[in-house]
Amino acid sequence: MGFLDASGLAHTLPDGRELFREVAFRVGAGDVVALIGANGVGKSTLLRQLVDGDGVRVEGGLAVMPQFIGSVRDDRTVRDLLLAASPPALRAAAAELDAVELLMMDDDSEPVQMRYASALVAWGEAGGYDAEVLWDKVTVAALGVPYDRAQYRGAVTLSGGEQKRLVLEALMRAPEQVLLLDEPDNYLDVPGKRWLEQRLRASDKAILLVSHDRELLSQAATHVVTLEGGTTWTHHGSFATWHEAREARWERFAELRRRWEEKHQQLRELVHTLRQQAAISPDMASRYAAAQTRLRKFEEAGAPPTPPKVEKLKPRLRGGRTGVRALTCENLELTGLMKPFDLEVFFGDRVCVLGSNGSGKSHFLRLLSGDEVAHTGSARLGARVVPGLFAQTHNHPEWVGRTPVDILWHGEAGRCGVDRGTAMSKLSRYGLAAAGDQPFETLSGGQQARFQVLLLEASGATMLLLDEPTDNLDLVSIQALQTALDQFTGTVLAVTHDRWFASRRSFDRYLLFRSDGVVTEVGEPVWDEARVQRAR
Repeated sequence: MGFLDASGLAHTLPDGRELFREVAFRVGAGDVVALIGANGVGKSTLLRQLVDGDGVRVEGGLAVMPQFIGSVRDDRTVRDLLLAASPPALRAAAAELDAVELLMMDDDSEPVQMRYASALVAWGEAGGYDAEVLWDKVTVAALGVPYDRAQYRGAVTLSGGEQKRLVLEALMRAPEQVLLLDEPDNYLDVPGKRWLEQRLRASDKAILLVSHDRELLSQAATHVVTLEGGTTWTHHGSFATWHEAREARWERFAELRRRWEEKHQQLRELVHTLRQQAAISPDMASRYAAAQTRLRKFEEAGAPPTPPKVEKLKPRLRGGRTGVRALTCENLELTGLMKPFDLEVFFGDRVCVLGSNGSGKSHFLRLLSGDEVAHTGSARLGARVVPGLFAQTHNHPEWVGRTPVDILWHGEAGRCGVDRGTAMSKLSRYGLAAAGDQPFETLSGGQQARFQVLLLEASGATMLLLDEPTDNLDLVSIQALQTALDQFTGTVLAVTHDRWFASRRSFDRYLLFRSDGVVTEVGEPVWDEARVQRAR
């Protein structure tokens, strides 16, 4: 049976800031431990340290789901995704086998053939053939096709949810008994999330996961490890009771801190009094020295931690007045994704776009934002409608190597540049001031999501097109976003699989992309749409 023990973990950023220290927790067989914390506190960094760092003991083999699964938009294949979640030895054997096969296309000499034979042996010894048998079951379960047909299919042809489901199927079936899952629910539709909840509850593996989905945490987590205040603490109960436990914990520490400060003040006053007395009477010198030693040891022991500051994010999505008809779709069909449909959206509408993975929801938003998307029929924006797109994948190659301050400084089409002081003021409202000079690609997923919302604010958009906006946001950020949307003057269309975010408080209309290709309006959220019916 697998388990993971971590103790004494710490991480310091290149600029000298301490991200966390004295991190310790255990994940036992059959446990589903949720690692939670605000955006940017170091959750993904901690997961990487659990793989590579000292102070970690793992029994039963370790497998990892990286956060990037679901957002792959390069030339990687289905096989590459499966290898990314495989043990290092298997990845190394695959890399050597691929290199030799490529070499043999130009050189079939005896040395190359001998190298190829050795690569095949290494592939088998690393468990490659057993993995291929497993992957055949995985691709059938996740994609509906066998591995020999799926392995060289481009990952970019899969939706984010299909990428996620593929790798999760592999990890849950793999022999490794300890799993580290970085936001495994991102990109999954609600049937996929329910499947994941069921598999987590039924598993006897030791599982540590990062997630911000309150429903999944409530349904699946057996323990909660919270990363805050520069360290971790463990709640040995479900997420349903975590909020109460957290409040009680910090109330207790606040009381301990108050008592410590009272005692500290008493000792300081005692030292001050004895110093004056020792100056008058040499007989008091020993008592004065003893009091100094007592104060020094008291201070060296340190004060109880103070409760972490509650972040107060202040998005200002103002928008503006537009024509009454904000969007008109007539006989619109996204090629190969859906059947033709008509739709009218009016100024001020809050439209929640629902449907299973691969049904065309993201393509629909991209079309409305002005991207080139193959379609027939028409989608017309109304007078003074300025669309602003929040991209689900945070895929912005044009920002690689650039910092948030630099991006805000230079501006772009539809958004004026601002000076450094103004940029830092805007970033501060989103809790990003400390990350203002970090390259965009080094920001956490949640920080990248916050920055995208900031750019929507700066763009002057009057129609917000939000593609899974809550996937990477922490609970405080989601609540701040919802408040900002309530105050937004304009129209909102949002694709989401977040069951809490899709409530009646946030939206007044629901557009369903059904699995048979029909697009229709429904009166309330529908979460049980099956996989899209399409040739695979």
